[in-house]
Amino acid sequence: MNHQELYREKLYSGPIFDLAKVRMRLPSGRERDYDLVEHGNSVTIVPVDASGQVYFVDQHRVGSNSMLLELPAGMLDAGEDPLEGARREIREEIGMDAEQIIPLGGFYLAAGYSDEYLFAYLAKGLFASPLDPDEDEFINLVTMPAEAALEKAFAGEFHDGKTLAALFLAMPYIKSNEK
Repeated sequence: MNHQELYREKLYSGPIFDLAKVRMRLPSGRERDYDLVEHGNSVTIVPVDASGQVYFVDQHRVGSNSMLLELPAGMLDAGEDPLEGARREIREEIGMDAEQIIPLGGFYLAAGYSDEYLFAYLAKGLFASPLDPDEDEFINLVTMPAEAALEKAFAGEFHDGKTLAALFLAMPYIKSNEK
């Protein structure tokens, strides 16, 4: 017997996420309620320019109540293709588009309580193509050599999980460009 969803009740609906209570029947036959953050999917991008610089955004995050250095990322619009969402996000956040966008994979950010699935991409061949940023985003652009970014990741100097995961997924591409 597998897990079986019996019902889902919306408890809260907001602009970024909804909160639901989900009743599940467990393989043992017992029933249990779970809280689920219904967020929708998102993207993150590792933008690397021709000189090997990786572009990051430094922005305040309410969850940590601090500035976090992160890769460009954002939510997908309803029905938006993840690759097109990645292209839109780098245009909004770093003012660049890319000649080549390579899928790195994807993963659930916190499957124990959220349905958010994140698609990760590597962007190469950057060129200027800005879009207006979201009105509530106040971003500082930071660049650093790709190898320095990997060193910071291994040293525990990034405190954003999606940034760490995407950098590690991009590592084979970054290492192959160092030769």
